[in-house]
Amino acid sequence: MEHQNDLPRQLNLGAGLCPRQDCWNVDLRGEPDLRWDLDDYPYPLPRNHFEVVYANDVVEHLSSVQRFVEEVHGLLRPGGILEMTTPHFSSANSYTDPTHRQHLGYFSFDYFTEGHQWSFYSPVRFEIVKRQIIFGGGYLNRIVAELANRWPKLYENRWAWIFPSWFLIFQLRAIKPAA
Repeated sequence: MEHQNDLPRQLNLGAGLCPRQDCWNVDLRGEPDLRWDLDDYPYPLPRNHFEVVYANDVVEHLSSVQRFVEEVHGLLRPGGILEMTTPHFSSANSYTDPTHRQHLGYFSFDYFTEGHQWSFYSPVRFEIVKRQIIFGGGYLNRIVAELANRWPKLYENRWAWIFPSWFLIFQLRAIKPAA
């Protein structure tokens, strides 16, 4: 691996066949900068180094969401952003893909925020900068998307199986003391 100071400040975990040019790319397959199993902790990467960590369509494949989020928190600089996508639990793809181990919802990452009733599960803290439920195209889906993102609890408790969504987008800011 390159010297720590030479590493980009952006990290792309689970790069697959689509590495990002502006990032240090990590995956077990394809042609990444670092070939690594993301279920093997700790990652051989510098702590408190990265400003942004991308993890698109990754977390649902891993054995532990908590362990992954805690590891990424350690890699991020104070105030760094974890940006990820994952299928919504109502998406057919969430259950159709036999490699998916996790099925997540709008509130899944609240467990890593200050003051959440279940935040005692993990010592790491994030601030939720953005989260959004994404639907496929079409007029009806645009209306449902507007309602689902305005009232996500009602959507997940009552409408998700009637109007399944496609995926979720999250941006989480690492809360930690300055390094």
